[in-house]
Formats: sequence, structure tokens, C-alpha cells
Amino acid sequence: MNNNNYVVIMAGGVGTRFWPFSRTKNPKQFHDVLGTGRTLLQQTADRFEDICPKENIYIVTSNDYIGLIKEQLPFLADSQILAEPSRRNTAPCVAYACYKIAVQNPEANIVVAPADHIILREKEFEKRINLALDASAKDDILVTLGITPTRPDTGYGYIQYVKSEDDVKQVKTFREKPNLELAKLFVTSGEYVWNAGIFIWNAQAIKKAFAKNCPKLHDIFSSGDSQYFTEKEGNFINEIYQTCESISIDYAVMEKADNVHIVLGDIGWSDLGTWKSLYEVSGKDENENVIDGSTMLYGVTNSIIKTPKDRLVVVQGLDGYIIAEYDNVLMICEKEQEQFVKNFVADAGKKDNKFV
Repeated sequence: MNNNNYVVIMAGGVGTRFWPFSRTKNPKQFHDVLGTGRTLLQQTADRFEDICPKENIYIVTSNDYIGLIKEQLPFLADSQILAEPSRRNTAPCVAYACYKIAVQNPEANIVVAPADHIILREKEFEKRINLALDASAKDDILVTLGITPTRPDTGYGYIQYVKSEDDVKQVKTFREKPNLELAKLFVTSGEYVWNAGIFIWNAQAIKKAFAKNCPKLHDIFSSGDSQYFTEKEGNFINEIYQTCESISIDYAVMEKADNVHIVLGDIGWSDLGTWKSLYEVSGKDENENVIDGSTMLYGVTNSIIKTPKDRLVVVQGLDGYIIAEYDNVLMICEKEQEQFVKNFVADAGKKDNKFV
């Protein structure tokens, strides 16, 4: 383990596509989604226990979730929890964490990862991350983790890379979420991987990249160098976040930079963005059902059922459905029609905000 290694976990999202389980006051990253006894946030932190010291783990989140984070990761000091006063997408979030860490340790080597992803092959993940950290510690490069695609999925962004024997390969281009025909071409070409949104770089490399490609954010967060790790940090962040544009780290930096590299990984990854993605990575019974709860099923196939364990749920004759109950909301929806979940959330909010 290298004391210059740091991890930034992004844990501020709401995850509305995973409603009703994921709610504004208690999003999916704070739930035990897989039934392991550990929440997604806790699993993410656990994943890095052999990569960096616990005091080098930083969480960027909303003010609303500080209590949940302290409860689930009690080893964190207050200075390791970075509270955003408003959501401004991932570029300001990343800049805040990396510029703050750079003040503490200019030689910091940083991994940035979302709090709500599933990684089933954790030892392979650790190996891939260490490869990337070794590379970013030596060179002025930005590294991202690419996931070997298992299907032509239209829900992920793609990265095209230069084929080589090197473990760390040059990136050609980033591509937005494609239509199905384009996704098929990407997969069959063998030159594209899924963009996992996991990044590795040293503190100086990312600061240079912001300065060159997104100078406004560079200027904003550089101006806080004397404020970080002081009692003035909170007020500074509250003031400057109002001036930050809402932009992703991909748009702000990665797609513009000419020193982006990629480490490929077959790590059992899912971004767990939807109920269908949870279904795909979960263990299934003889009828291809994913069940978490107390159930009696009759002629039910290809479905995912996640309900409170103290409530008996009886279902008959459904094929390919999502049945999810949490905190006084029950949703029953065709698995292939889960894009309507966002409409359900909007309409439920009109009835009463307590439902969202």
C-alpha cells in the first residue's frame, strides 16, 4: 500500500431510476442492494482497503447525506467528507476533491470512483487499479478504466482505444450512448469498451488538465488553496459552487485532453443504474427470478422481486416484471418498460414529496 494513494468516492447522486428503493432522502448508495450486509457505499470503500490508507479516503456528497455517511463509514474524519451545497455534475465534484487533496499532498495519486457501482471480481479490480496507479504516478497522464463489453448495450458510453500489447493503452475517442446498430458495431470491432466512470491520475496531472481544458473551474478551485482544511473551507465552497457550471468530468476534461489512457478490465462491473441492471448481475432461481424478500410465487418467471422481509408477497402468473416495495411505495412494472420509472417518480412527487 502506498501512502500517496488516495480515493475519492462520489456519493451525491439520487438514483431515481432505482425508485422506489432509491429515494431523495436515502439514495441507493446507502442501501444494501445485493443483500450482503454492506451498503453500496460501504462496499466501495471496502474495495480500496488494500489500495490506500483509510485516512486517504474522501467522500464527495450532498449536505443532505453527511449523517448517513458518518453512520456507514464512522472511520472518516470530518475533513474527509466534502459536502456540496448543490449538485453541479461530476466536474466540480472531482475538482473540489482533487484540488483539496493536492494541498495536503502534492504527490497524491488519486482514484475517483462512484459509490453505487457493483464489481463482482474485486481482486481483478484491485489489480487493474494498481496498474493504473503505477502508470499515473510516473507520467503526466489521465487514466480511465474500460470495461470489456459483454453485449451491445445502449445504456453506456463507449471509449475507443489504440490496440497494443501495453497494459495502459492510448485512448482515441469517447463516444456517447449509441443506438443499437452503432453499439453492435462498437462491440464487433473489438476497439471499444464501456466507460465505467472510474478515473486515475496524479494531483498535478488533473490540475494541469483542468487549467488547459476547463480554466474556469481551475481558477475557482485553485483560489481555495488557502481555505482547504481550515474552518473557512465550508463558507468558501458554499460561495463558489454558485458560480460553477454544471458539467461532467468527461465533457470538461476527458474528451478534450490528449493524454488520456485506458486500462481494460473484465471485473464483473455494473453501474447499477436500473432495476434491469440489478437483475442481470444477481443470482437467479430455477425460474430465472431474482428474489429478495418473503415470497410465494406461482408461475412467475424472469422477474425481480425486492420487498420487505417482514411482508409476505404472493404473486401469480407474471413474466418479466419488477416488483419493488420500499417505505410505503409499491411498484409493479414490466422489466422491459422500466424507462417509465422516471415518469412514475415525477407523478408520485405531484401526489406527495414523501413518496420520492
